[in-house]
Amino acid sequence: MIQTINNIRDSMLEMFELVSQMFSLSVRVWSLAITVLLQLLVILVGLLCLCWVLLKFCVYTLPRGDPGQIHVAFFHPYCNAGGGGERVLWCAIRSLQKKYKNIKCYIYTGDTEASPEEILQKAKDRFNVTLPQPVEFIFLRSRSIVEAKYYPFLTLFMQSIGSIMLAGEALSKFRPDIFFDSMGYAFTYPVFRFIGGCVVGCYTHYPTISTDMLNRVSDRLESHNNRRLIANSAFFSFAKMVYYRVFAELYSLVGWSAQVVMVNSSWTHGHISSLWGVNRRIHIVYPPCDTEKFKSLEIIPDVEKKVKSIVSIGQIRPEKDHALQLKALHRLCEIVDPATETQLVIIGGCRNEEDHQRVTALKDLAASLNIEDKVVWKLNAPFDELLECVQQGTIGLHTMWCEHFGICVVECMAGGLIMVAHDSGGPKMDIVVDYEGQQTGYRALDVESYAQAMKTVLESSSETKESMRLAAKSSVDRFSDAEFEMAFLGACESLFSSTNVVLN
Repeated sequence: MIQTINNIRDSMLEMFELVSQMFSLSVRVWSLAITVLLQLLVILVGLLCLCWVLLKFCVYTLPRGDPGQIHVAFFHPYCNAGGGGERVLWCAIRSLQKKYKNIKCYIYTGDTEASPEEILQKAKDRFNVTLPQPVEFIFLRSRSIVEAKYYPFLTLFMQSIGSIMLAGEALSKFRPDIFFDSMGYAFTYPVFRFIGGCVVGCYTHYPTISTDMLNRVSDRLESHNNRRLIANSAFFSFAKMVYYRVFAELYSLVGWSAQVVMVNSSWTHGHISSLWGVNRRIHIVYPPCDTEKFKSLEIIPDVEKKVKSIVSIGQIRPEKDHALQLKALHRLCEIVDPATETQLVIIGGCRNEEDHQRVTALKDLAASLNIEDKVVWKLNAPFDELLECVQQGTIGLHTMWCEHFGICVVECMAGGLIMVAHDSGGPKMDIVVDYEGQQTGYRALDVESYAQAMKTVLESSSETKESMRLAAKSSVDRFSDAEFEMAFLGACESLFSSTNVVLN
């Protein structure tokens, strides 16, 4: 019995000794691993610092513009696209050139298929904007690396990495005093500020990621940026939520690099403020809308229009949701008086072959709904033709969910169209809102509500429509070119005061 107890005791002692040795060995292994990791981290940080110093040296050896001038470069890879963001670009440059005589403006663009003369002519034809001074184009050959079609997965992250590489190409070709991003490529800001030594400003049309996007993924709702495969899977939705949240943190870090931040609406302000945490540097600068040109259009009474036109203005992009417009028109035809002839005029900018493929798909959809004879396509229409369509129209139609602002909405209202816009984003918060107690238009969310709103407009009395038109026209003055110029130049003052060149 005693021998058995002694054997058990010896076994337990041996076991405890073995455990102690294993624990000691584990501590030594972990200690060695941590030491190696720390050493690797120090080496990595050292290499990064060395690369940064080398990059700074290389960048500072690049030729710069003539001394005595302030060189302002706008990062706008798609400056020839013909959308609302491009109008902001041209009006911003025009504002600076009108105020400052000793600045020279540059545009980083990937529109290599067009000549500078063609780009400037399109700005004049499409936006009625002529620059008072010359502008120099710096053509980027690697623009394709920021195009979403090349990244079926992790699209936002890969496009952002691509924008860093594109920024590297831009900086290697010219180092400005002031770098201004007018398209929303936030990951370019650290490149130009901390490597290029530039003063950095930006005009943000919409956040690359927002709480609305997170909510759609969380609620597993299908949309143009949340495919059915992901929306229908709890696992994929969870994985995408993690990916979005990590990306949001990175987006916040790079956004902090901008020294002056301009946003185009209350909706964008709310998202950028919460993401970037730079409240004191954010200015709401409503985009310039050619309100005077549209307001000068003579109103043609609806009784004189045999066909009541529904006018849609906007680039042919997935988020504009032209499919919803076609479905709403189909539903309208089912519920409106058959004696009322209607047509949908889609005035859209097509940037590339991908956009033209979308047009083909939309035409197929219209054919399947038996409304192809009621849809008129005006692709890349010149400004004069756009004005004519607005003047001949009755209703303005906008269907983008969470549109950051909505220049086309303002243009339609200024031109006398009764607006039916999406009940979200800029139209909901800033544009299609009551003005001095008067209704300025309608907002809708889905096919049925859009069709019902358009039916209401078509069946309203002439007096009701006239009252709404007058209220809408009066409300859009706050979005004029003059208002934009004043707000934009005011926000830019701190950018120019940060340079060492004396302003004239």
